[in-house]
Amino acid sequence: MNKRVPLLINGQFVDSKSAQTLPVINPATQGVLAEVPFATPDEVEQAIQGAAEAFKTWRNVPVPERARLMLRYQALLKEHHDELAEILAEDNGKTFEDAKGDVWRGIEVVEHACNVPSLLMGETVENVANGVDTYSNVQSLGVCVGITPFNFPAMIPLWMFPLAVACGNTFVLKPSEQVPLTAVRLLELFKEAGCPDGVVQMVHGGKDQVDQLLTSPVTKAISFVGSVPVGEHIYRTGTHHLKRVQCFAGAKNHMVVMPDADKNTVVNNLVGASVGAAGQRCMAISVAVFVGDSINWVDELKEKLAKVQPGYWNDASAGYGPLVSKAATDRVKAYIAKGIEEGATCLLDGRDCTVEGYPDGNWVGPTIFTDVTTDMTIYKEEIFGPVLVCMHAKTLGEAIELINACPFGNGTSIFTKSGAAARRYQHEIEVGQVGINIPIPVPLPFFSFTGWKASFMGDLHAYGKQAVRFYTETKTITARWPVDEAAGDQPNMTIALK
Repeated sequence: MNKRVPLLINGQFVDSKSAQTLPVINPATQGVLAEVPFATPDEVEQAIQGAAEAFKTWRNVPVPERARLMLRYQALLKEHHDELAEILAEDNGKTFEDAKGDVWRGIEVVEHACNVPSLLMGETVENVANGVDTYSNVQSLGVCVGITPFNFPAMIPLWMFPLAVACGNTFVLKPSEQVPLTAVRLLELFKEAGCPDGVVQMVHGGKDQVDQLLTSPVTKAISFVGSVPVGEHIYRTGTHHLKRVQCFAGAKNHMVVMPDADKNTVVNNLVGASVGAAGQRCMAISVAVFVGDSINWVDELKEKLAKVQPGYWNDASAGYGPLVSKAATDRVKAYIAKGIEEGATCLLDGRDCTVEGYPDGNWVGPTIFTDVTTDMTIYKEEIFGPVLVCMHAKTLGEAIELINACPFGNGTSIFTKSGAAARRYQHEIEVGQVGINIPIPVPLPFFSFTGWKASFMGDLHAYGKQAVRFYTETKTITARWPVDEAAGDQPNMTIALK
């Protein structure tokens, strides 16, 4: 009998009373790893109310103590790094090296949270008026919620709850129902690090459970990463119920290749950035824009891509793993068929990919298209698979115009030896995260993850200083302590400070 994934309610891992479950499938074998229950309304409410009760005391825990919790937690995450990566690889399908990278990028955010005392400093101006000082304090919000996707089972939960908790909030995590096992282990280690009961809760489920979290009068802030349709629903519903909401959604990331770039560097970086993690990452390069004569490098790119083979997570020779589900596989294959139908040239077709020993895996091989136009479906929509679309621009200006017309603005990059071209690109491009000779420019956690346009809904981004602002509220105090009591014997009939 397969194990049931537990909920975390008020410090205890408990079995849900729900009869509604979903199998957790190994995407390389179709074997059932566990059953994830969809929490009952009462269980979701217990998690919310438990977090609200824990907030009453957690908000008053001294900031250095919260930082020490994060120090202990990051040490435990490092100690169990490879164990977490193995759980993640079985759960999600990533290769072991890719899974380790997923865990490590999450650890980096926890390390950033260790610095929370300096991040929570307010501001002071002395003597703004006669004997009057003004200063601001940064205070916690209350119960925060995180709704995380399947593609980064460690990194994205770790984007959210450590910083929220370090800022003095409590948290309810709703991990992807497709890959819940990594989140369970993350929270086991957080408890081991000394997290008090109730500070972090975990429930599982789908739309009904999410809607309950969004509409509860108790929850204050919602963080989400996932697809555009779900992100739009969460943003509209959350803001309608007066929540603070940040939603990271779809992408269509372009890499511009200038003719002066180093060809081998470009080809190697494009291969990894387009099909790594089976293309299932919101910062994957899905469109390569070759400027001028660099279009002649496409044949070599095709040859290099053809050598990349997917495989099981513990196969050191595998370039990437399976797609997360049969539905995702069918969706990607349908996009490939649509591209061919609409007139694009498919130089490399990965639909018939097989992996020896794993006949039931969700395999799609590297796929590359040329002769693509902006009205084609494979250009307009996010494929989220190992599919690269190649386009041609005569000039850098034409490439910039093409990319700025795209509704998404998550990430982009340019490969060039020209400082002038790079400077122009980073200044004119309407995309939130720009790489110069770096294909996937995900910033380290002391900056923030700054997607633009349809890739992000909200005002304050994930991790970095913006996340601290998202998870806190600023209180401004204006004070006078008069030395001479007579100074207050006349009424002030205006709002001016004197």
